[in-house]
Amino acid sequence: MPRAWIRRSGRGKCDNGNRKFEWVLEFRKEGSKTHVHWLAMTTKDVGRAARRGPYAKSEERRRTILDAAHEVFAAHGYRGGSLQDVADRVGLSQTSLLHYFPSKRDLLMAVLERRDEITGDAFPDDMEEGLVDSVIRTALFNENIPGVVELYTVLSAESVTDSHPGRVYFTERFERLRKSYARRFAELAAEGRLRPGVDPGEAAMSLVALWDGLQTQWLLAPDEVDVVKGLRGYFKLLVLPEPGPNEGQPGTQSG
Repeated sequence: MPRAWIRRSGRGKCDNGNRKFEWVLEFRKEGSKTHVHWLAMTTKDVGRAARRGPYAKSEERRRTILDAAHEVFAAHGYRGGSLQDVADRVGLSQTSLLHYFPSKRDLLMAVLERRDEITGDAFPDDMEEGLVDSVIRTALFNENIPGVVELYTVLSAESVTDSHPGRVYFTERFERLRKSYARRFAELAAEGRLRPGVDPGEAAMSLVALWDGLQTQWLLAPDEVDVVKGLRGYFKLLVLPEPGPNEGQPGTQSG
């Protein structure tokens, strides 16, 4: 029988603390599958004494610019997108835009920082869930936020070029992911749940490569490629099922 629905919620801040981000979802497991229902995902302004007047307007304008820049960079990349493209979307001159972000590089880094705040706050490191559930839920979450996967895929590919301002960001990000996943795979190995012969470091590197590759294919053929299904298949090859409540106890038999 399928398990009962489990509700989870969380909150955090994005836009350098100027917005509060909240989410609520329910999930349940049926065999190797995890079903997720999003119940709520909202943001609202927070900050110093309600932040009224010119300061509030400035912060709202800044968020509008970041939204526009997100769209431009996701569609055209850093090289192909221009400050004028962003300025046109928000009804500003390029000179006025530079009042909020002194350079195109500053704007790019602010967009990447905002993306990390939103996706990171939704699934904090201290959530009581294993590696498999964490990855699957993050993949589902990212697919449901417009432009998040597009922005990441376009800019990460573009960052390998010489003098790209995002090169250090993505180099460090991939390093953090490999180390984090290797640590989680090592924990599974210590629990006896990693299949024999699987190296945690190699498994981590493969997971990063697979996830990025699946996302690229999904962007090109969303009706044919299922990112979550691909990730589940990968984990099934490497990770042993979690033992049942009575498995391994004296006096129990299988079959």
